[in-house]
Amino acid sequence: MEFYFPTEFGEQLAFGAAAAMVLIGAFVMFAPGIAMKLFGVQPRDGRPEGYSAVRSAGGLIAGFAGTALLLAQPMVYFALGSAVVLAAFGRVLSIMSDRGATVANFLFLIVEIALAALPIIFFFGLV
Repeated sequence: MEFYFPTEFGEQLAFGAAAAMVLIGAFVMFAPGIAMKLFGVQPRDGRPEGYSAVRSAGGLIAGFAGTALLLAQPMVYFALGSAVVLAAFGRVLSIMSDRGATVANFLFLIVEIALAALPIIFFFGLV
Protein backbone atom coordinates (compact mmCIF):
# COMPACT_ATOMS: atom_id res chain seq x y z
CA MET A 1 0.00 0.00 0.00
CA GLU A 2 1.40 3.36 -0.94
CA PHE A 3 0.46 6.90 0.00
CA TYR A 4 -1.75 8.51 -2.62
CA PHE A 5 -1.24 12.15 -3.47
CA PRO A 6 -3.27 13.57 -6.36
CA THR A 7 -1.57 14.93 -9.47
CA GLU A 8 -4.35 17.29 -10.65
CA PHE A 9 -4.40 20.76 -9.06
CA GLY A 10 -8.14 20.70 -8.34
CA GLU A 11 -7.92 17.39 -6.57
CA GLN A 12 -4.89 18.62 -4.65
CA LEU A 13 -7.03 21.48 -3.33
CA ALA A 14 -9.77 19.06 -2.26
CA PHE A 15 -7.15 16.74 -0.75
CA GLY A 16 -5.60 19.66 1.15
CA ALA A 17 -8.97 20.73 2.53
CA ALA A 18 -9.66 17.17 3.69
CA ALA A 19 -6.20 16.93 5.26
CA ALA A 20 -6.78 20.23 7.10
CA MET A 21 -10.10 18.88 8.38
CA VAL A 22 -8.39 15.72 9.63
CA LEU A 23 -5.93 17.87 11.57
CA ILE A 24 -8.67 20.14 12.95
CA GLY A 25 -10.81 17.15 13.93
CA ALA A 26 -7.89 15.39 15.60
CA PHE A 27 -7.00 18.56 17.49
CA VAL A 28 -10.58 18.93 18.73
CA MET A 29 -10.76 15.25 19.65
CA PHE A 30 -7.47 15.07 21.54
CA ALA A 31 -7.44 18.58 23.06
CA PRO A 32 -11.08 19.41 23.76
CA GLY A 33 -10.31 21.85 26.57
CA ILE A 34 -8.05 23.97 24.38
CA ALA A 35 -10.51 23.72 21.49
CA MET A 36 -13.40 24.87 23.69
CA LYS A 37 -11.38 27.85 24.92
CA LEU A 38 -10.56 28.70 21.31
CA PHE A 39 -14.26 28.48 20.38
CA GLY A 40 -15.26 30.45 23.48
CA VAL A 41 -17.31 27.71 25.14
CA GLN A 42 -16.82 25.76 28.35
CA PRO A 43 -18.76 22.88 29.90
CA ARG A 44 -21.02 23.92 32.74
CA ASP A 45 -19.70 23.08 36.21
CA GLY A 46 -16.87 21.05 34.64
CA ARG A 47 -19.24 18.26 33.61
CA PRO A 48 -17.54 15.60 31.48
CA GLU A 49 -20.44 15.38 29.01
CA GLY A 50 -19.32 18.64 27.41
CA TYR A 51 -15.88 17.20 26.74
CA SER A 52 -17.44 14.03 25.38
CA ALA A 53 -19.60 15.97 22.94
CA VAL A 54 -16.67 18.00 21.69
CA ARG A 55 -14.42 14.93 21.37
CA SER A 56 -17.07 13.02 19.42
CA ALA A 57 -17.62 15.97 17.05
CA GLY A 58 -13.87 16.16 16.46
CA GLY A 59 -13.78 12.43 15.81
CA LEU A 60 -16.61 12.72 13.32
CA ILE A 61 -14.82 15.49 11.44
CA ALA A 62 -11.50 13.63 11.44
CA GLY A 63 -13.14 10.36 10.43
CA PHE A 64 -15.19 11.79 7.57
CA ALA A 65 -12.27 13.80 6.21
CA GLY A 66 -9.94 10.82 6.64
CA THR A 67 -12.35 8.68 4.66
CA ALA A 68 -12.29 11.27 1.87
CA LEU A 69 -8.48 11.08 1.86
CA LEU A 70 -8.44 7.29 1.75
CA LEU A 71 -11.09 6.91 -0.95
CA ALA A 72 -10.05 9.97 -2.98
CA GLN A 73 -13.22 9.97 -5.06
CA PRO A 74 -14.91 13.12 -6.37
CA MET A 75 -18.31 12.18 -4.92
CA VAL A 76 -16.81 11.67 -1.45
CA TYR A 77 -15.07 15.05 -1.66
CA PHE A 78 -18.42 16.55 -2.68
CA ALA A 79 -20.14 14.93 0.31
CA LEU A 80 -17.46 16.32 2.61
CA GLY A 81 -17.79 19.80 1.13
CA SER A 82 -21.58 19.62 1.37
CA ALA A 83 -21.39 18.70 5.05
CA VAL A 84 -19.16 21.69 5.73
CA VAL A 85 -21.51 23.96 3.75
CA LEU A 86 -24.31 22.90 6.09
CA ALA A 87 -22.10 23.59 9.10
CA ALA A 88 -21.38 27.06 7.69
CA PHE A 89 -25.12 27.57 7.12
CA GLY A 90 -25.71 26.69 10.78
CA ARG A 91 -23.15 29.32 11.75
CA VAL A 92 -24.92 31.89 9.55
CA LEU A 93 -28.22 31.04 11.26
CA SER A 94 -26.53 31.53 14.61
CA ILE A 95 -25.08 34.87 13.55
CA MET A 96 -28.53 36.03 12.45
CA SER A 97 -30.67 34.48 15.19
CA ASP A 98 -28.53 34.13 18.33
CA ARG A 99 -26.80 37.53 18.42
CA GLY A 100 -23.68 35.69 17.26
CA ALA A 101 -22.24 38.47 15.12
CA THR A 102 -18.78 38.30 16.68
CA VAL A 103 -15.37 38.53 15.06
CA ALA A 104 -14.61 34.93 16.01
CA ASN A 105 -17.83 33.67 14.40
CA PHE A 106 -17.05 35.51 11.18
CA LEU A 107 -13.49 34.15 11.13
CA PHE A 108 -14.71 30.59 11.68
CA LEU A 109 -17.32 31.14 8.96
CA ILE A 110 -14.60 32.18 6.50
CA VAL A 111 -12.60 29.05 7.35
CA GLU A 112 -15.68 26.85 6.91
CA ILE A 113 -16.52 28.43 3.57
CA ALA A 114 -12.97 27.93 2.33
CA LEU A 115 -12.83 24.31 3.49
CA ALA A 116 -16.21 23.65 1.86
CA ALA A 117 -15.43 25.43 -1.39
CA LEU A 118 -12.25 23.53 -2.25
CA PRO A 119 -13.77 20.03 -2.53
CA ILE A 120 -16.93 21.39 -4.17
CA ILE A 121 -15.13 23.33 -6.90
CA PHE A 122 -13.07 20.21 -7.60
CA PHE A 123 -16.21 18.11 -7.90
CA PHE A 124 -17.78 20.51 -10.40
CA GLY A 125 -14.53 20.82 -12.36
CA LEU A 126 -14.15 24.54 -11.78
CA VAL A 127 -10.43 24.14 -11.06
